[in-house]
Amino acid sequence: MSDKKTVAVADHYNAVVEDYHLNYDDEAHKTLPHYPANYFRLNILKREVAKLGAQSIYEAGLGEGTPLAHMAHMGLRVAGSDIAKNMVAAAKANFERRGLDPDVIQLGNIDEPESFVNQLEAGLFDAMMASGVLPHVRDDQSALRNMRSIVRPGGTVFIEFRNKLFSMFTLNRFTKEFFLDELLKDVPDLLRDAVADELDQRMATDLPPIRDVTEDGDGPGYDLIQANYHNPFELTELFEKVGYSGMKIHWYHFHPAPPMLETSIGPAFRKAAMEMEYDQSWRGMFLCSAGVVQAVRS
Repeated sequence: MSDKKTVAVADHYNAVVEDYHLNYDDEAHKTLPHYPANYFRLNILKREVAKLGAQSIYEAGLGEGTPLAHMAHMGLRVAGSDIAKNMVAAAKANFERRGLDPDVIQLGNIDEPESFVNQLEAGLFDAMMASGVLPHVRDDQSALRNMRSIVRPGGTVFIEFRNKLFSMFTLNRFTKEFFLDELLKDVPDLLRDAVADELDQRMATDLPPIRDVTEDGDGPGYDLIQANYHNPFELTELFEKVGYSGMKIHWYHFHPAPPMLETSIGPAFRKAAMEMEYDQSWRGMFLCSAGVVQAVRS
C-alpha cells in the first residue's frame, strides 16, 4: 500500500488521539466498535518484558502513553517519543494523571535519530518497543538500525508489523493485490490480467472500502498514509542484516473467518477471535493481521 502516500502519517494519528486510550482499557476494549487489537498486543509486551527481567525500556511511537505507563508501573526506567504532537501532549497528560514524570516523553521520529538522541544520554536501554511504527518508516533497514541504537548490546526489541500473508485469508482486494504484486510479480502481463479477471469474479475484490477518513470523520483515514505490510518469511533476513539475532514472532489480532463475514456472523465473530488470542501456532501466520518481532541486538 506504499502507493497511497498522500497524507502525512502524523496527521492521521493527531486525528485519532481523543479515544485512543480506550484500546487498552480492561472494560472499554470489550465494547469498542473496532476490534481491540492493541489491548492484546499490550498484554503480549507486558508478559515478554517481564520474562526478560529488563530494568529499562524505550518506546518509539508511544501514542497516548498507556503501554509505556504500564512499563513504568512495572518498575522500569522509561522514556519515549512520538511523531504526532497531539499524541505527545496526550501521553504527557496521561503520565501526569498516573503520577509519572511527563518529561521522559517528547516529540521524535525514528527516521531522524537526532530527534531522540538526547533521551539516550542517561544510557542505552535494556529493551525498546515500537508499535505502529515499522509500517510508516521511510526505509526499513535505516529505521531498524535506529531502533537498534537505542538498546544496549544484548538488549531486546519488540517491533510490531502488519502481516502481509494475512491477505491470503481475507478473500478481498488485499488478496488480489497479494496475488498480483507478490506471488505473480514476474509473470507475463497476459497471465496476470487473466488471474485478475478470475479473482474479480470469485472474490470480494471491491472490499473493504477505502478508509479515507477516520471513524469519527475528523481526519485522514489509514489508507491515505504510508502503511507498509511485511512478509514474515522475509523479516528474519531483514533483521539479521542490520544486526539482530534470536528473532521470534508473537502473533495477535486473530480472525476466525475472513473479515468480510464479521457483520453477518455477528458477536460470535469477535468472541471467537478473542478466544484465539495468544495462540502462537503456525496458524497465526495466516489468521493474524499483525505480529510483534522480538529480537536481540547482536
